[in-house]
Amino acid sequence: MELQSSHLRAIHYGSILTSSKARPEDRLLKIHTELTALIKEYKPDVMGVEQLFFNRNVTTAIPVGQARGVILLTAAQNNIPLIERTPLQVKQTVVGYGKASKEQVIYMVTKLLHLPAPPKPDDTADALAIAICATHLTNNNFGGR
Repeated sequence: MELQSSHLRAIHYGSILTSSKARPEDRLLKIHTELTALIKEYKPDVMGVEQLFFNRNVTTAIPVGQARGVILLTAAQNNIPLIERTPLQVKQTVVGYGKASKEQVIYMVTKLLHLPAPPKPDDTADALAIAICATHLTNNNFGGR
């Protein structure tokens, strides 16, 4: 994500997909390896990461927390500062309403980035929303880069 003049532009986006049949350690290694390659290629100034909030499914929380840990470690290994925001804060920044629906977030991400179609899967739209939030905060807090 970059800010050109007053317009956001998605340089590259997608999802790191892992097989649910793979061993957990192999899934985490794939996330680390692919994220490291993306960092080396695109050299980001900052990484946006969503703060986790789970109130129901602890079974899902553990693997998501493990993947988040790998992401934080990869950022630290590459000396990339992190901007962490809650889902409510991300929605507030992107949509203007902290309780926006997933559809509203996808719509605004598509419009703000002038994408030809809504990003797929939904996790990609979530990641782009976090990137929009991080770019906005970085530009406001550090005078633009």
